[in-house]
Amino acid sequence: MEARVSSSLCLPSPKAHEISISTTLSDFPSLLTHFPPFASTTSVTWPRPSPKPQSLKTLPLFDRALIGAAAGGLAGAFTYVCLLPLDTIKTKMQTKGAAQIYKNTLDAIVKTFQSSGLLGFYSGVSAVIVGSTASSAVYFGTCEFGKSFLGKLENFPAVLIPPTAGAMGNVASSAIMVPKELITQRMQAGAKGRSWQVLVEILQNDGVMGLYAGYSATLLRNLPAGVLSYSSFEYLKAAVLQKTEKNYLEPVQSVLCGALAGAISASLTTPLDVVKTRLMTQVRGEGVGKVSAVMYDGVSATVKQILKEEGWVGLTRGMGPRVLHSACFSALGYFAFETARLGILQEYLRRKELSERQTQVSVSTA
Repeated sequence: MEARVSSSLCLPSPKAHEISISTTLSDFPSLLTHFPPFASTTSVTWPRPSPKPQSLKTLPLFDRALIGAAAGGLAGAFTYVCLLPLDTIKTKMQTKGAAQIYKNTLDAIVKTFQSSGLLGFYSGVSAVIVGSTASSAVYFGTCEFGKSFLGKLENFPAVLIPPTAGAMGNVASSAIMVPKELITQRMQAGAKGRSWQVLVEILQNDGVMGLYAGYSATLLRNLPAGVLSYSSFEYLKAAVLQKTEKNYLEPVQSVLCGALAGAISASLTTPLDVVKTRLMTQVRGEGVGKVSAVMYDGVSATVKQILKEEGWVGLTRGMGPRVLHSACFSALGYFAFETARLGILQEYLRRKELSERQTQVSVSTA
């Protein structure tokens, strides 16, 4: 039973033997050039899993983590940029005083377009690309490392591996994600200048620790959200793979599983996201405007002030855009991650097989 569950979750079997990998870690960057969207070819052929019995769960611990990190970085940059307009509207809806400025989500979209045009939906895009690539690489790399490591522990329940790995990934990636989100949301809330100018202003006014405003609220949101999203996807994936008896998800299956997992996570963690946004969009001094000029003292004080001024409804601000954003984000993100990982893994195994053949030829001719 344990072996079957582990196999469904893409975890190593308790008695599985690791294969010997001769490919060096320095080969990983060049693997990306063979992934179809980045290859120098005129036609794109999306990767299909290798029919060989070798798979991701048979790889050594750090090799699996590096493949996950590479795929996660590509998937993160692609997904965050695609969904930045939705995230911009969500932030505007959650900023203090938004109820007096915007009647609803549609009104926020119209006013954003009227004031800034299409570029208004992509405020802070440079910070998003850099930050999302790094944070997603750390997140997925840590998750893959956690799944592989915990899967080798015979007494660790297989059912607890996805949520535990998801928590590990969120703790590690939040150190990069918080500054990225802080700069992005300051710009979305009305801060003037480019991403690096906002960064310099934060450092001048608040120092390095100013980049981690709302860090505790981010962890408070990301830990349950990450556990819910990642574990939900892994459980749904395991159920689908067990039913289809395949080693991989079809694209449509990845999208549907990801969307459902994201919607569940976002709907349950919106109050935490509101608190985090209020902490991140507050500023010192003159601020970016009267809308977000108020100062909050920690998570507890922020919750009390929201309840006092807006009631329980204040903790659900932006739920619609957030659920839509999270469902789309998870659908695109997990689809991109699964696709990128298959492509990188296939190229990795191809190079490994080629290296083994060359070694055999060298031995036979010696």
